[in-house]
Amino acid sequence: MSIYKKFAVNIAKKAGKIIRSNFALGMTRIIKKDGSPVTKTDLAINSMVIKEVKKNFPTHAVIGEEENHAIENAEYSWLCDPVDGTIPFSHGTPTCAFSLALVHNGSPVLGVAYDPFMERMVVAEKGKGAFLNGKKLRVSKYKKMQGAYISHCVWSRMQYPLKGFIEDLIFKNKAQCFPMGSIVYNAMLLAAGEIDGITFPHYTAHDVAAIKIIVEEAGGRVTDFWGREQRYDRPVKGAIISNGYLHSQLLKLVQKYL
Repeated sequence: MSIYKKFAVNIAKKAGKIIRSNFALGMTRIIKKDGSPVTKTDLAINSMVIKEVKKNFPTHAVIGEEENHAIENAEYSWLCDPVDGTIPFSHGTPTCAFSLALVHNGSPVLGVAYDPFMERMVVAEKGKGAFLNGKKLRVSKYKKMQGAYISHCVWSRMQYPLKGFIEDLIFKNKAQCFPMGSIVYNAMLLAAGEIDGITFPHYTAHDVAAIKIIVEEAGGRVTDFWGREQRYDRPVKGAIISNGYLHSQLLKLVQKYL
């Protein structure tokens, strides 16, 4: 096990313990300026990640949802989403995940996603595949939009509203919409072949850095909304995440509503 992989897995386990210990109904939520909620769990985990990275890899930057540790021109950056799915988590629904990615010069080389409730740990390293609790993952081979399971992230502050996209997806293309309030959780399912595509209409790299390597190491494809590669140590231009077979169809559909 590489030093980076061992570090990321240990951090994910620590984050999972915090998530489980703080999970309850009646959770206190603070509403941020952008309208999204944050809990003490989000803040504690993000802070823990920064502390551990500074201790173990002092030349590495951290880009987190709640807090950053900036290092100018850093070769390596850790992208962290402490609780992806804060809305369901903070309302007592156990569909959330911790995610952490190591990005080298803009390209993810390691990704970890962890659901501490079901104890599902997904780990992917560049060129080595994606694994769920040690079992190799593979995306689905579904090739038609009709009947495909697609997750589309929707909220008021998204960078690319894509008005009309969901109606087209469901009523014209006959796909099944499968949102869960956590893009990382959806991506874990996509890598496992349970769903077929995800569209992410925002710019936050911490949401999709781990997803990029996890899904592609499972045989899928991840690009921006124009079908291009992009850096993951800076704001992204949306993300189309698919099993590869449906990528061009999702890209074409998204393009209609940009």
